[in-house]
Parts: sequence; C-alpha cells; structure tokens
Amino acid sequence: MLDWLITNSWLVWLVLFLLLAIIEMMTLDLLFIMMSSGALVALFTALLGWPFWLQVVVFCVVALMMVLFVRPVALRHLRRGPREQATNVERLIGEQALALETVTDHSGMVKIGGDTWTARSSDGTAIPAGARVAVERIEGATAVVYPAAGPGPFPAQ
Repeated sequence: MLDWLITNSWLVWLVLFLLLAIIEMMTLDLLFIMMSSGALVALFTALLGWPFWLQVVVFCVVALMMVLFVRPVALRHLRRGPREQATNVERLIGEQALALETVTDHSGMVKIGGDTWTARSSDGTAIPAGARVAVERIEGATAVVYPAAGPGPFPAQ
C-alpha cells in the first residue's frame, strides 16, 4: 500500500490540494489555501518524477513560505477596503468638523456631520470655538482632532 502511494504520489498531492482548498472555503482564514498551494507545487514535482521525500520537503517549504510571507500581505489587503466600505467610527477619521467650544488636550466639543462629539486636541494645543478641525482618530466616545488646514468642506450643520 505504501509503495502504491509513493508511486502514485501525484494522487496524494491532488487529494490533499482539494481537501485543503475545501477546508479554506469553509474557514476563510487564508491559512489552508496557503498549505493548499504547497500541495499544488508538490503535485507538479510529483508529475516531474521527483523522489517522494523531496516532494514532502517542497510541500513544507512552499506552505511555510506562503504562510509567513504571502498570508500577512493578503490579510492586510483584505482588511483595508475602500473608503466607501468603512463603517461606524472608521468613516469619521479624516472628516472635517466644527469646534463648538474650545478644544484642549482634556476637553471640548465638536460637530462631526450632524452629530456632537466630545473631543480633545491631538497635539495638546487649544483650538478655539468656531475653528475647523479634522478627526485624527476616535478613542471610545471622544474624537481626537487637530486644526484643519485650508477651507475644506464643512459637514452638514
């Protein structure tokens, strides 16, 4: 039986490739597809007639390299979507706002779009009421803002 598997190792790699691809379709975590690509490369080495031990080494090396180098890049690109797909507070980052009261490094109020937010200055400087600001980040229920450069569009009042 073992001799038959080694002789027909291309079939082993094909089944492993398909099995890992199916598992990836169910999990969607980009781990099993990386291992599946290693099995695909091992399948080609089997078709070229390379020894079985070398096929296993190729599978391990390719799968490991894919997990270490390709998966992080793919995950980064998947998580970063277009601005239109940003949700909740992510959509507010970079938006212009109006300072309703003086914004300091500890307190303040701004109007972002049609909503009023507590705010604080990102660099610690006081921003006077009525000034244009831009949202740097959101920390809890507080907008961290900085003075906006240029006229820029105002949010709806």
